[in-house]
Amino acid sequence: MGADRGGGGRRRPARVVAYTVGGVVLLAGCAAMPDSGDLRGVESTPRQDPQVRVFAMPPREDAPPSDIVQGFLEALTSDDPHYETARKYLTGDAAKSWRPDDSATVLAGGPGTESDHSGSREEANDYSVTLTGAKVATVDAQQSYAPADGAYRQSVHLTRDGKTGQWRIDQLPQGVVMGKSDFQRNYMSVNRYYFASNTTVRSAADEGAGPQPAAVADPVYVRRRVDPMTQVVRSLIGGPSSLLGPVVRSSFPTGTALAENAGALTPDDRSKLTVPLNDKAARADQDQCDEMAAQLLYTLQNLTPAVDEVELRAGGEQLCSLGDDRAETVAARGSAQRADYLYFVDGDQRLVRIAAGSNGTRAEPVPGPLGEGEKALRAVAVSRDEHSAAGIGLDNKSLYVASLVSGGSLGDPVLVSKGKAEADRLTPPSWDAQGDLWIADRDPADPRLLLLEKGAGEPVEVRTPGLDGRVQAVRAAADGVRIALVVEKDGERSLLIGRIEREERAGEPPAVTVLELRSATPELEEVTAMSWAGDSRLVVVGRERGGVQQIGYVQVDGSTPEASVPAALTGVKEIAATEDERLPLVAYSEDLIVRLPSGLQWQKVTEGTAPVYPG
Repeated sequence: MGADRGGGGRRRPARVVAYTVGGVVLLAGCAAMPDSGDLRGVESTPRQDPQVRVFAMPPREDAPPSDIVQGFLEALTSDDPHYETARKYLTGDAAKSWRPDDSATVLAGGPGTESDHSGSREEANDYSVTLTGAKVATVDAQQSYAPADGAYRQSVHLTRDGKTGQWRIDQLPQGVVMGKSDFQRNYMSVNRYYFASNTTVRSAADEGAGPQPAAVADPVYVRRRVDPMTQVVRSLIGGPSSLLGPVVRSSFPTGTALAENAGALTPDDRSKLTVPLNDKAARADQDQCDEMAAQLLYTLQNLTPAVDEVELRAGGEQLCSLGDDRAETVAARGSAQRADYLYFVDGDQRLVRIAAGSNGTRAEPVPGPLGEGEKALRAVAVSRDEHSAAGIGLDNKSLYVASLVSGGSLGDPVLVSKGKAEADRLTPPSWDAQGDLWIADRDPADPRLLLLEKGAGEPVEVRTPGLDGRVQAVRAAADGVRIALVVEKDGERSLLIGRIEREERAGEPPAVTVLELRSATPELEEVTAMSWAGDSRLVVVGRERGGVQQIGYVQVDGSTPEASVPAALTGVKEIAATEDERLPLVAYSEDLIVRLPSGLQWQKVTEGTAPVYPG
């Protein structure tokens, strides 16, 4: 490691990369650091196997300030749980005041460094550098990810100890900074689960049960190899992100925390995780305790090792225990609401359906007027309980709502746009978890986002403070508190995710607002289609500036999930997915409906347009 260089004989600071193979730890080569000359950027480590662990090296004796800065930056990308090695590059006071967990700044490449020659006097025990780079994202103290852009410039100051003669950093920015590939190696996204404050849904596990609280995924980023299970549990108990805080609740009583002697959390050989909590948790009754356990089960479901049961304890006594088999009776997730059918518009402009997840290619008209060809349709949406449907006429001007029951009549449209051109009229509609219908009117003279309670009555105009542009597509999430909008401005179309807030008013329609709209596709200049494809994930069809059309997944926070990219498909005009990730993607491309079974290539289903799953 850090082999001596001929002539100077000075060793370079480095990282030790350990590969675990069959229980044997193998040490691989280290990143080289400059011996002299101006400071250079720290190269971001290429993506590595998940078994690879990186350990930081402490500063060597008599290292120059350039090596101290480089060694510190390398230490930030290691798997050191408490950054103890990184702190060795700091003075005693700086080590005590530095808070690495305050934030993480992600740069396109590794952080570059520029010497501040005017303020650096190495011979006078004083040295300054500036860290530079192009920002990609930030992770805040709540571990929430947000895309970012612009230049990164932060000063670092070093001093030489008068007694030991060693250089150390005495002034530095809070948090950590690293390149994108190092961030992807060090961190992973995990969905924490809370409950929608005002949304209930019917159980998928028990059709006879009453409405349940809707589980809402709140993604955070945790360090991948630093006891992620304990990290995630602490994060969940700590409460939701500021973005979702106004519309979700946690069942953990105020003041609840892991017990002081909790240690690292690991499930036993029966995949049961015991979570010791402080005395505040003992205030929870049985139903509340079950909800706490459901939050934990849903949150930990994608971590390794697997957790199939959670037992909560406080004061040495069991509070409750909940297994996977009962969790779905406590709270409902969108990803557990299995659709019965895939719907689309056939060549006769009728609403038809095929059993969801089947290999069938023969569609049948849906019961009711929308399947009987009473009105030629352009676009459709089916309620999540699959009892009602909404359809847009061929000219995009009129919205119709009908029951999926034979013998009903269509009636008059529930909404009519005054837009002069087809492209300036109604968007395809979308149903939310409460059975309300969302749609946008693109009329340039009066562009509006609208909500029809239970798909009927006078449309409620949804307030959208901060919205800059015209809504071109609408998709409500199954959790009832988030909505995805494709918004056009200056010829570009981007995907924005917002929080839904409802204010019920006695004897009046509710006041509905979409707040804190944030981009989920900062790198795309044209989003042409999108659909929810998980509790916190969407599938998007779009194009980068100067690029070609592509299909990919995005997280609601704007990050890119680790899921594999769907097989390429040209000419995609519409895409359909569902929160239930077991069902295949479906697209309308080249005048055909096609689907993508897991691990396979796109397959032709039939001729038709406007494919949708319920929602």
